[in-house]
Amino acid sequence: MEFQEIIARAREIRQKYAAFEEKRYGTNWTGEELALGFVGDVGDLAKLIVAMEGKRAIPDAEAKLSHELADCLWSVIILADTYQVDLEKTFLQTMLDLDRHISSALQEK
Repeated sequence: MEFQEIIARAREIRQKYAAFEEKRYGTNWTGEELALGFVGDVGDLAKLIVAMEGKRAIPDAEAKLSHELADCLWSVIILADTYQVDLEKTFLQTMLDLDRHISSALQEK
């Protein structure tokens, strides 16, 4: 699956959530609420990482870790979409910048 297909699928799910939010609450989540949801997902991810390192007992931590990573990716995609960030373009540029930076640092004596 190409990244743009992943983004399209994330948008489909966001539209369904928006319809659900409208039905249940009479309004859609704001960017701020989406960001807070993401923070919650990152907290869940952190707990699972602790479990994977053997410091916390969570049944099925490995399967839950995969799920939570996907949740976090969805949140990042939707936040980027909400704020009109071309995530694919920005990611590639950021990786290029990081590569240049670390390559330069590796060449220093």
